[in-house]
Amino acid sequence: MKFQRDSDHSSENLSPYAGRWVARLRGKIVGQGGTPEQALLAAKSARHKETPEISFIPMSTPLLIPPLLEEIRAVLPADVPVYLVGGAVRDLLLSRALHDYDFVLPDQALVISRRLANQLGGAYYPLDAERGTARLILNNELGGREVLDFASYRGPDLESDLRDRDFTINAMALDLRDPQALIDPLGGAADLRQKRLRACSANSLSNDPLRVLRAIRLAAKFDLHIDPATRQQMKAAVPGLAEISPERLRDELLHILGGPQPHTSIRALEMLGVLPYVFPELPEMAGITQSPPHVKDVWNHTLDSLRVLEGVLNTLGATHNPEASGNLMLGVLSMRLGRYREQIKTHLQSEPITDRPVRSLLFLAALYHDVSKPQTRSVEESGRVRFFNHDELGAEVITQRAEALHLSNIEVQRLATIVRHHMRPSLLAHAAGGPSRQAIYRFFRDAGEAGVDICLLSLADVWATYGPTLTTERWTEQVDTVREMLEAWWERPSEQIRPPALISGNDLITELGLQPSPIIGEILEAVREAQAEGEVNSRQAALELAR
Repeated sequence: MKFQRDSDHSSENLSPYAGRWVARLRGKIVGQGGTPEQALLAAKSARHKETPEISFIPMSTPLLIPPLLEEIRAVLPADVPVYLVGGAVRDLLLSRALHDYDFVLPDQALVISRRLANQLGGAYYPLDAERGTARLILNNELGGREVLDFASYRGPDLESDLRDRDFTINAMALDLRDPQALIDPLGGAADLRQKRLRACSANSLSNDPLRVLRAIRLAAKFDLHIDPATRQQMKAAVPGLAEISPERLRDELLHILGGPQPHTSIRALEMLGVLPYVFPELPEMAGITQSPPHVKDVWNHTLDSLRVLEGVLNTLGATHNPEASGNLMLGVLSMRLGRYREQIKTHLQSEPITDRPVRSLLFLAALYHDVSKPQTRSVEESGRVRFFNHDELGAEVITQRAEALHLSNIEVQRLATIVRHHMRPSLLAHAAGGPSRQAIYRFFRDAGEAGVDICLLSLADVWATYGPTLTTERWTEQVDTVREMLEAWWERPSEQIRPPALISGNDLITELGLQPSPIIGEILEAVREAQAEGEVNSRQAALELAR
């Protein structure tokens, strides 16, 4: 039996077989499949005594193979089969840029990957010697990094490995020796074209219930519909989430929140019954009514906040969003805050912890910003509903949830800060004459860098609160308040946010005869605040104020 690329038979109409393997006898196609073995099996079922020629019918559009794969192929021994698998193959079919690569080999994954690290100048990390997995990290020319994971087959052969994966769109492979020949035993390429998410097997979800979350993430990211049988598998697998480690839950949840349409994804998790297993505090918000100007209950207001927040961030993206011109509120936002596009992009892409950007944390905070309203709800004699102290209590709740998900201390503190102070920009917007320099100084003194997140969240919170009743005047008031705050943060930090020290504690002791005590810190803070207000701008003036 011969395996080859198809280059003859130019007079045939082969378009129905593009991207597939075919078996030929005397020039006639007698079988086809997603792998050479499937094509052979199909042919043998009809012509079991004859040995066909197996070839791959090229795809109508050749894959754009990254130079890195060419480099890897060039340094590999010719007799070593190494296959690119998983999401990287899917992304190549979608013409998306690759940064993470998964490779499988029959065996010796550790030996081959270490050899590649030495030849390509990458950092080598053995992940699991017993299972034969390792990671290479290479720096690229743009200052980024490429992550290459190597593993030995999960089963006896490549097809077994692919069938053991989560979804068909992630169960395709390319042999680096012939990377244009797709190996697709489960029809993942067809599912991708038809925008369908389908499990690899009847046990895919029960084998790893975390795949329930991954299914929601992939459906949102690639705009896929979930196959009905897969959806039933997902529902059945939900209770198994209770056994998944906090770290794995955390990573998938942050990917969901940082991806497209987080409000839709959270709603899908709600409908599947997932929330009690991952965000157990959230279901209590459903049905908690609020007084005007709120137009929805607490839970639906929260989902609207996520939806609006995505629109706000898209409008303030690195490039102008054409959709803003068709929406009055987004147009106001773009006109008044558009000059901060680059700063906002950089801010949201920053990573307190590697691979966990601020954007994901902001959406998590938005999801929890009103989490304690059910516990703090009260009704006045007039019938007005109040939620006193829900911000402070909410900060405690999100702290507990973030710690349960094993987020880092810096992430936990940031989330608590956002929830604790989420109402302040709106309160400042109602102040006569807008926010004062003193108020802006105090806000960023308390919130720090998270103050930018709070400003962005406040825009979504206000729009979601009023919904269709939001007036241009109220929206402009909020946007202008946020503009003044971001202007101070990004354009006048040394004047209004972090004024340079004019005097020190030693100056107060030597010049004023004070004794070391907490009052010294209070005086220095009063001086900094006066500097931020523009009332003190010299050492002498600072000492005069201290007296």
